[in-house]
Amino acid sequence: MTFENFSFHPAVSAGIAAAGFTRPTPIQTEAIPPVMKGSDVMGLAQTGTGKTAVFALPILNRLMDGKRGHVRALVIAPTRELAEQINDDIRKLGKQTRLRSMTIYGGVGINPQKEKLKRGVEIVVACPGRLLDHLGQGTVDLSHLEVLVLDEADQMFDMGFFPDIRRIIRQVPKQRQTLLFSATMPDQIRHLASEVLNKPITVQMGASAPAETVRHALYPVAPTLKTPLLMELLSDIDTGSVLVFTKTKHRAKRVGDQLAKAGHSSTSLQGNLSQGKRQAALNGFRNGTYRILVATDIAARGIDVSQISHVINYDMPSTPEAYIHRIGRTGRASQTGEAFTLLTASDISMAHAIDRILGERVERRTLTDFDYGPQGSPDVKPNRKPASPTRNARPAKRRRDFNGRMMPAAAR
Repeated sequence: MTFENFSFHPAVSAGIAAAGFTRPTPIQTEAIPPVMKGSDVMGLAQTGTGKTAVFALPILNRLMDGKRGHVRALVIAPTRELAEQINDDIRKLGKQTRLRSMTIYGGVGINPQKEKLKRGVEIVVACPGRLLDHLGQGTVDLSHLEVLVLDEADQMFDMGFFPDIRRIIRQVPKQRQTLLFSATMPDQIRHLASEVLNKPITVQMGASAPAETVRHALYPVAPTLKTPLLMELLSDIDTGSVLVFTKTKHRAKRVGDQLAKAGHSSTSLQGNLSQGKRQAALNGFRNGTYRILVATDIAARGIDVSQISHVINYDMPSTPEAYIHRIGRTGRASQTGEAFTLLTASDISMAHAIDRILGERVERRTLTDFDYGPQGSPDVKPNRKPASPTRNARPAKRRRDFNGRMMPAAAR
């Protein structure tokens, strides 16, 4: 199977060749044909599977015919970084098509976006909030829309964007093709899919487990020793780029600063940064200026760096699906990768949940030369459930001796 089998327009095929694509990934093989036919598609796939091309290539192919200068395709994404990444991919793949695309998101001036829209574009990649601003001001016209794409739907739900998405959908034509992609598919996503998709074709690609190219393990540690253990793990990583996940933007900044002070080539990516600084941090990580990037889940959604050799979860993710999505940032493009997660006592229940969804117990490890403190290495033995009490069991009655005194239990 090659991309030639899809019979793309020559200008689209030229973009595929220029991008160095030769053989489609499994999700591209399964999903591109129904998208090309105009069917609604619900795609469930982990990160790094090539799903951007699943909608980008058919959109470019479709828009080669028809009037230009109108917004005919809209991609909604949860973060600025992901919007930029998608737009970059569309521009690279569509370089020979002369189709115009742009991004719309907050944190930057709205007037340059208005000017681009006035000049006319065919594809818009937008974050929900700023797109609603344009719709409210009448500066974007979606009446000619043919294709709507909801990317990373689970993350948009986590960020509270579903009300905004529903408001946007009410302003687009009912006669359209809709594509929905998500790394996970909780009930809320399925409900949204039933609302916005028409007889969709479902394509699922291994979303319930990490890629086989990723080796992963949990490192039990006391909360106060997480940063020293992180430093120790990093000292054993000689090559490649490292992505470190934290729970909050404040912790991302703190850990990033600590690593920089320790002499590591590191930076952080979090919501308090201006868009220019966020883009500079991301570009620096991509081009190798920074070897380590510390980021939150939200900020990391726009990171598409194939050479990430290690993912380290400084903080345990909030769901098993998020764990799979995080560690899927390494081991991409047929390369191998490793993922380490720092495990504290408060994370035990989530570790059990991850074990259950994977169907096996994730390896627990300790470092032999790391100082775990007075209590030594944390327990990494298999966690056992406490023995269930006997049904209807009652405390044994205590008996008295011949002098009327209570007898100890061992003497009975």
